[in-house]
Amino acid sequence: MIQLELNRVDTAYAFEAKDNNGHIIKMDGAIDIGGNNSGVRPMQVLLMSLGGCSGIDIVSILKKQRQDIANFKMIIEGEREKDKEPALWKYVHITFQFSGKVDLEKANKACALSIDKYCSVAATLRAAGCIIEWKAVVNN
Repeated sequence: MIQLELNRVDTAYAFEAKDNNGHIIKMDGAIDIGGNNSGVRPMQVLLMSLGGCSGIDIVSILKKQRQDIANFKMIIEGEREKDKEPALWKYVHITFQFSGKVDLEKANKACALSIDKYCSVAATLRAAGCIIEWKAVVNN
């Protein structure tokens, strides 16, 4: 079992989440709801987790295929349900951007394996009804 610790750090909505290795993520609410905008929104952290989870898979797969990744970044866009509480993610699109000596076909296969098979965050979002689409781009 994993254990995380969240501590409220101001009198509004700011929290710091810490894992058992001491790594910290700061979260807060928007100013329009009474927060101080001092951290990432919790639902945005979920999309960041999707990127981190799939990114680890993809790098691992491409390293095994001896691809030389100079740079790798993701642009993640999401849309939540409207007029619902809770407002779940209904659609997410990821653009995986690679540079270096990376074969586009291998990048596409690695991305597909991650999003469709290995990434637990993607599976969690899909189980909640989210549609996840993606594309890979290689700039040499």
